[in-house]
Amino acid sequence: MQHVEREIIKPVVLCDNKGLLNPEAIGFARQPIIHSNLTRNFMRKKKWNYWCVYGEDILFSTMISHLDYAAVCLVYFLNYETQRFYEKLITIPVGRNVVMPENVLESLHFKNDQLTVSMNYKNGETHLSVTIADFDDEPLHADIYIQHPLNDDSLNVVIPKSRTIFQFTSKHHTLPTTGFVKIGDKKYDFNPDYSFAVHDYGRGVWPREITWNWAMASQRLGGQRVGLNFGGRWTDGTGMTENAVFVDGIMTKIAEDVRFTYDTKNYMAPWTIQTKFSTAVDLTFTPFFERITATNVKLIRTEMHQLIGYFNGKVKLQNSSTLHIRQMLGSCEEQTAKW
Repeated sequence: MQHVEREIIKPVVLCDNKGLLNPEAIGFARQPIIHSNLTRNFMRKKKWNYWCVYGEDILFSTMISHLDYAAVCLVYFLNYETQRFYEKLITIPVGRNVVMPENVLESLHFKNDQLTVSMNYKNGETHLSVTIADFDDEPLHADIYIQHPLNDDSLNVVIPKSRTIFQFTSKHHTLPTTGFVKIGDKKYDFNPDYSFAVHDYGRGVWPREITWNWAMASQRLGGQRVGLNFGGRWTDGTGMTENAVFVDGIMTKIAEDVRFTYDTKNYMAPWTIQTKFSTAVDLTFTPFFERITATNVKLIRTEMHQLIGYFNGKVKLQNSSTLHIRQMLGSCEEQTAKW
């Protein structure tokens, strides 16, 4: 069953003056024109800016988030061939000095005595800079330039669980990337023809406990820039989805829930992602690496299984043609949070 999803074409604020979801913000937009003016709702507001860069040799990712009672900064690295993996996570209680922007394309910074992360946006480009003195016993420095092609679509969608529980997500795919990551004496360069970044901007008021799935990929296939974005569980039953496909910057919005099928006793077994009532999406995901993170402290308990691997299958586009996916590098995840 296809949802009837309203397309937003004019700027709108996410919340009213009481901190409740603005009904006019429910829908999706092809540009980041939804202003996330979150207020009130103390302890329930969740905000994050997440970047993932797929290079030819490595995956590099960083996130700055604010959970209302703490700020968190995360940096991780994966070498596909050797499977060398390391991540650094810093939690700052209260996090008063971490100011999260209310618009998608704004700058953001995090700095303490262990690491510095800077996400500077200016004139259609994000400069991502990360410096860590001790990253797996070696110094790390990343200097990355991410292009935002002028006419590219992005997925901007408001998920309305209720007036008091809602999420705005803005996902930007297939962003050509240059620059490098250097760890110790080893330097990894990014070629903009084959290296692409994904940006996940989230602002919302969340329930105390929640589980969700997210699948994404951004690669060059057959000479085209192709991006995949699918979400599940959190969005089910809301009338809105986080499902879309991008081809050379043009988005096909998929107004149908997808089903993630996988083995929770063996996350490394193949996954399937399929639309529930049609054949619009029919993908198999085969992992080659599993990243597991878990937190269990007084206020927070989270568990994430993020798999890196390859998508195969097909997706129907808005012009009724079929996009065939073959060995497309990307990720699938399951995350459970009590926060």
